[in-house]
Amino acid sequence: MRECLFALLLAALLLHAPLCFAELGGMELRYADQFAVEYREDGCALVTVGGADRYLIVPEGTEPPEAAGAAVLRLPLRAVYAASSAAADHFACLGALDALRLTGTKREGWSLPSLQSAMDAGKILYAGKYSAPDYELLLSEGADLAVENTMIYHSPETKEQLEALGIPVLVERSSYEAHPLGRLEWIKLYGLLTGKTEEAAAFFDAQAALAEQVSAEGSCGRTAAFFYITANGLVNVRRPEDYLAKMIALAGGEYVLASSETDGESARSTMNMQAESFYIAARDADVLIYNATIDGGMDSLRELLTKGDWLSDFKAVQSGDVWCTEADVFQQSSGIAAMIAELHQIFSGTADEAALRYFHRLR
Repeated sequence: MRECLFALLLAALLLHAPLCFAELGGMELRYADQFAVEYREDGCALVTVGGADRYLIVPEGTEPPEAAGAAVLRLPLRAVYAASSAAADHFACLGALDALRLTGTKREGWSLPSLQSAMDAGKILYAGKYSAPDYELLLSEGADLAVENTMIYHSPETKEQLEALGIPVLVERSSYEAHPLGRLEWIKLYGLLTGKTEEAAAFFDAQAALAEQVSAEGSCGRTAAFFYITANGLVNVRRPEDYLAKMIALAGGEYVLASSETDGESARSTMNMQAESFYIAARDADVLIYNATIDGGMDSLRELLTKGDWLSDFKAVQSGDVWCTEADVFQQSSGIAAMIAELHQIFSGTADEAALRYFHRLR
């Protein structure tokens, strides 16, 4: 009889547990799967990143409960060290730069005006690159969180040292998101960290609606290649599974390298091709998009042809359908939906060139 009662009690508890969890609820995420947020009855929020790293977000004036295995982040954050430029852009987009005090990018490395202005005013300080931070400066400024990108995995001793100094490290994994809008949805996490959850949700919903509307228009029937030419003459392209290739598809284009052989390094977002191989794959592409963020920009087809006169044979060069990225395409992660919309304009032939923000035509 005692065993039966125990079994019934255990069954009741197990049956009730999911109900308790459902009542607490979690953050609604439509595309992102690299982080999750569970809201607790005590007002805290438990964040899980990459299915393993856990962070307990504690509101101001609240004492943190026991949280085994979770780093405690007390709000408000006032001295974040953002080694991730994507994270810094999301803080800026939310109007929350007052939470940033330190960055892993020098002033001349920023193409975002709000970050440049904040550094000019001394509101944000350069505290060393991700792999070699200025620990003394971080401590003197009271750094309360380090937001790193996944490059920190190549420098594990740096992460360990930051944590040993009492600075929690959040490795943002937006680059691992399968869908481009998953990257954008990370703004909801930064909204939670800065007390701007409603603003973050509203921003994401509006941007997602824009991207979804563009995607619903379907194919424009045009092919495209996204590339740049390295100093040693190789052609660097986005891998077929990279988010930029997916953005081209969402915009109604067809990425010409979608069926190309890869180099076996699936964790990388780019790969190098011999010029001859790229010539064969992309010569007949309707649109060429040159990634100028590496070599400082480009304004004319003449400049492009100095990279290789063999490009003059390309269909897009002959038709004048060659475009170039602006400097902040990769730093401004909050602009993904707008980039998809501009790509759609380019593919559909409806672009108002004077109004484009992220691309310009080479003439």
